[in-house]
Amino acid sequence: MRNLKVILSYDGADFSGWQVQPGAATIQGTLASVIGRITGEKVLPQGSGRTDAGVHALAQVMTFVTESAVPTENFLRAMNDILPPSIRVLQVTEAEREFHARRSARAKTYRYRIYRESICPPFLARYVWHYPYSLNEDSMSRAAAQVVGEHDFTSFAAVDPERGREDEPASNVRTIFSCVWERLSEELVYTVRGSGFLHHMVRNLVGTFILVGKGTLQVDDVGRILAARNRSAAGATAPAPGLYLVSVEY
Repeated sequence: MRNLKVILSYDGADFSGWQVQPGAATIQGTLASVIGRITGEKVLPQGSGRTDAGVHALAQVMTFVTESAVPTENFLRAMNDILPPSIRVLQVTEAEREFHARRSARAKTYRYRIYRESICPPFLARYVWHYPYSLNEDSMSRAAAQVVGEHDFTSFAAVDPERGREDEPASNVRTIFSCVWERLSEELVYTVRGSGFLHHMVRNLVGTFILVGKGTLQVDDVGRILAARNRSAAGATAPAPGLYLVSVEY
């Protein structure tokens, strides 16, 4: 038995998220089908996290166990030959048997892109949140600094149907190592690195920071929202197309 670690990139716009679902095109389901065609095995690959419908990944990590003797470089070529162009395998390596894409992860980085000009180019619309309205971007930067450190992020967590499984931590406490907004030409970009993230957490943070930028909330309100441990205290969930899983650290 071999434990293979795969790094892949995907455009999530046409998929119903990572997790396999009956009657829906998903990243996990598509990968499982392709692996089955190569090995003849029924395998369900495990990702570092379950990206939502419409969310993209620059370097998602997945693992699966196989009895196949196909060399890793041949696996990479064969998978990319069969996969749709919206999913690309970047690397296939053999990992230690105990290595697991999700359970072994120590940190992740996400990025969220907001297009700020009045007209969004059609070729970008699937990959950004178009928000051309007035925002105090300095206030948003100061608000982001409020969530750095170890906190209970219940206020920023959507209900997750997978919680309660043996391999899913019950606590909503996470550590944010860095959290910044920066202006890159026509885009306002949020980059956050943390020990882990709850369901919709990054998008809920972005939705809350937008309220700070609009003046609906003040910078200091972010601490109050964290302390409330109540989802209704925070802002709405930002749209999926602007979110990217950038990297996973082990």
